[in-house]
Amino acid sequence: MRRHALDGVDVIDLGQIYNGAYCSLMLSYLGADVTKVEPPFGEPLRSRVEDGEPPELIMLNSSKDGITLNLKEERGKELFKELVRDADVVVENFAVGTMDRFGLGYETLSEINPELIYAHGSGFGESGPRSERLAMDLIVQAVGGVMDVTGFPDGPPVKTGIAAGDFLGGIHLAAGVLAALYQRERTGEGQFVEASMYDAVYPSLMSQLASYFKDEDVPPRTGNRHSGLAKCPYNAYATSDGHVAILCASDRHWHRLLDVIGRDDLVGAPEYETNVKRLQHIDEIDEIIEEWTRDHTREEVETAMLEAGIPCGAVQTVEEVIHDPHLETREMVNEIDHPDYDDPIRVPGSPIRLSESAMPDIDPSPSKGRDNYRIYRERLGLSEGEIRKLEDEGVI
Repeated sequence: MRRHALDGVDVIDLGQIYNGAYCSLMLSYLGADVTKVEPPFGEPLRSRVEDGEPPELIMLNSSKDGITLNLKEERGKELFKELVRDADVVVENFAVGTMDRFGLGYETLSEINPELIYAHGSGFGESGPRSERLAMDLIVQAVGGVMDVTGFPDGPPVKTGIAAGDFLGGIHLAAGVLAALYQRERTGEGQFVEASMYDAVYPSLMSQLASYFKDEDVPPRTGNRHSGLAKCPYNAYATSDGHVAILCASDRHWHRLLDVIGRDDLVGAPEYETNVKRLQHIDEIDEIIEEWTRDHTREEVETAMLEAGIPCGAVQTVEEVIHDPHLETREMVNEIDHPDYDDPIRVPGSPIRLSESAMPDIDPSPSKGRDNYRIYRERLGLSEGEIRKLEDEGVI
């Protein structure tokens, strides 16, 4: 039986909303034992529904244990320190300074456990003039230039349809944890790990940064065209039943595309022969291509392009993605039974594949405080009476 990469790694997860929760989810899928710690009233995601578990909370907290603990209470702080004493990793994405104000920051916890890896996700990082700003994904997209480059040239700035800052930040935070775990194997020492959402989204502006340095007149918003207007054709084209994305990465692709759409008369036309020249006629080329795609279905266009070896993909709806057989084959879509839902709910799997590690078995996310009695009894040795007292006092 294959082991998991992080078997035996103990993670205390204070992550909330998407950023920290996704970091710890990836650690869980790699085999770590993750205990999600929520305040007695629950983490902010729970407020998105009146009763029960919101789907996003279920998806982000699969295969985790769950306890409640009031970190504002002195007894709660004591219990948290006891949990950390034997832990490998703490993950949190509170505002900068929050854990220090609780008396539970890295300096305090590392004295209790010098091998502890303390991972903090934030909007703008621990340093810099914006470090103490409150930041949700929308704010990071706004300040980080993501909204400036999203949309069409004649339209207003638009946020991306995905929570880019949250998830890019969470991915980088998880990478930092893995690096710190590796370094600890050599030094025996833990350390503080941070990854800010703002820092994480900045490198994703690569195409826009390149176009800015080459030509400041390139518009920041290019719709579905290449972000730096550096490739042509490169767009989403209308079909009779939706849209398809088509791009030509080489002149060879361009020649093949002309053959597919029946425009061999344009082969060798000097104004279209190279990518740089095609960029000077980008509107004309998009019209030529869409004149053909408009009379065909998404499937017909995709099939014809792929058979010719041209990069192409139908623009799928969210519903189509959820039921995509490719994702199902890759174990990225997993049906699980959850006590809050009559029908099975589909949760994402792990995008990470390790040849010598088993894929994770995905268990339902914990209801609020589901594992209180087991965790506090097994890990801290508390009796059932002591646990009931903690409940009565609002500590858990």
